[in-house]
Amino acid sequence: MFVLQYVTSVVCVGILLAYAELYFKREMDKKIERKRFNRKVILIIVGVILFVGLVGYGYSISLNKVYKADADKVTINPVVYGDFEDVVLLNASVVPLTSVIISSPEGGTVADIFTENGANVVKGTPLLRITNPNALSSYTSSETGITEQINQLRKLRLDLEQNQRIMSQDMMEVENSLRTANRKYKVDSTLFSKKVITTQEFAASSQDYEYYQGRKKILKEAIKQENQSRIMQLKQIDISIGRMNESMETIRQNIENMTIKAPVAGRLSSYDPIIGKSYNVNEMLGKIDVMQGYKLQAGVDEYYINRVKEGQTANCEFNGKTYKLTVKKVIPEVTSGQFQIELTFEGQSPVELRRGLSLQVKLTLSDNSKSLLVSQGQFFQSTGGSWVFVLKDGKALKRNVKIGRKNYLYYEILDGLQKGEQVITSSYDQFNQYDIIEIKN
Repeated sequence: MFVLQYVTSVVCVGILLAYAELYFKREMDKKIERKRFNRKVILIIVGVILFVGLVGYGYSISLNKVYKADADKVTINPVVYGDFEDVVLLNASVVPLTSVIISSPEGGTVADIFTENGANVVKGTPLLRITNPNALSSYTSSETGITEQINQLRKLRLDLEQNQRIMSQDMMEVENSLRTANRKYKVDSTLFSKKVITTQEFAASSQDYEYYQGRKKILKEAIKQENQSRIMQLKQIDISIGRMNESMETIRQNIENMTIKAPVAGRLSSYDPIIGKSYNVNEMLGKIDVMQGYKLQAGVDEYYINRVKEGQTANCEFNGKTYKLTVKKVIPEVTSGQFQIELTFEGQSPVELRRGLSLQVKLTLSDNSKSLLVSQGQFFQSTGGSWVFVLKDGKALKRNVKIGRKNYLYYEILDGLQKGEQVITSSYDQFNQYDIIEIKN
């Protein structure tokens, strides 16, 4: 239609210019009077202006792409002014308040299974047994090596104690010889003073006495040094033996850990071992749900990642009652366009709750406020909220807008729209490359 209008306008301008040219030729035979602006010039100027205007108008019209859409194929909603409820609806799953992961400290193959998924267990209940011949052989070799080292250290301890006894016996002999030499020296001193014995005999007894005195002094110093060294060595031996015994206990514990036991009391979940199945070190085997209450876990659209905080409030309905919740944890890692949050009940959780139930949660992000609102729709996915098609007199034209917050019903309009205007809110995928949409009833 716009192309036809454009062609018609060009034809009209052509006719007008032809008429002006004919008039110009007819006037050539007349006497020309010099005037600043005569009729011919005025007509030519007017014709040129009209031609340029129509060409520009036609060109601008040709740039606009028009799409004709059936009225029943699009959704149209008005812009309204009202309370913006800054909340988001979430589908949350019921999970236990506390879950403990069961994992294998040793990699290996499942040899025996002692209990089933869903069973109630107490702390220490055997769950399954894993076999790993290579690890077991390594543990046995290590245990043998540590035992030999402990035996060597204990032998060294015995040698130190034996050496202490020998030196003690030497000291006893020296002290005994010194006492004997002392008695003889005293007796000889008296006899020598009375000139009963010779000088040579007195000198011999005096020499023996001094010898044993010196020997005792040297031996005493040696014993002192030996005791200091022995105390340090015995201390180091005790520390080494203690560490080796700890290593032995760790080895025995690792061997014992091949029988996986329940770390806490509760109910087994996510537990599905198979005889012959291999598990890596610390690979999860299942969970134990501690039956002390429940919490809710929900995925939130990444659009809200900067607005969801710990401590925010929420509520949900269950069996006809409304329960208040608090955001306890926000896990900011985004997967498939969502991040996870955990919510806990204010007070006791409902008794009838069971793991795996789904509840709809209304999470409050901020207080209500008055705003221009437009209904949510798939147009946002097509435009990112930067523009919309605004309908007037059966035609919808593109218009830039600024969208703020959103909830489960509305987008908040910050700029670009007025109350009462009609907006196409359905998907723009079929016509987002067009400039004008004509709505056919």
